[in-house]
Amino acid sequence: MNEENTHFENPIDDDSITDRPDSLAYPHHRGSLPVIPTKSGEVKIKALGAMHYQTNQQLGQIKEQISMLVNQASEIQKRVEISEQIYGAEIKFKPEIMHTYHLYSKSAEESLLSLIGPKQWGRKGAPYDFVASVKLLGDHTWEIVS
Repeated sequence: MNEENTHFENPIDDDSITDRPDSLAYPHHRGSLPVIPTKSGEVKIKALGAMHYQTNQQLGQIKEQISMLVNQASEIQKRVEISEQIYGAEIKFKPEIMHTYHLYSKSAEESLLSLIGPKQWGRKGAPYDFVASVKLLGDHTWEIVS
């Protein structure tokens, strides 16, 4: 035989073949799973939709937490104002921790802390303007009961 006849030259370009067919991005034999090209915009739209859903959910949670913190700060501020009004009020007894008392306003500058509730004054009612029912806490701040 002739040497020229035994030499085979592959007509497929060397850049188009591989000795590792599992690394190919397309099916290389009849039993391979089909690779169906996707619309590039569809993938991006789905990803953006998922991202917006997640971020909106997280922002909603943060807004709820902020709202809760604002409410807590408001309640603390209200407790401070009531506590200051009580400690500036006329008190004719020694308040005990965890007991309920009643705050009345005598005038713009004067207040009174009383053992008598707003409905316990009798027919004429309270001689002063009722402000709040309060309970003395262990840290000597006052919790507004009603």
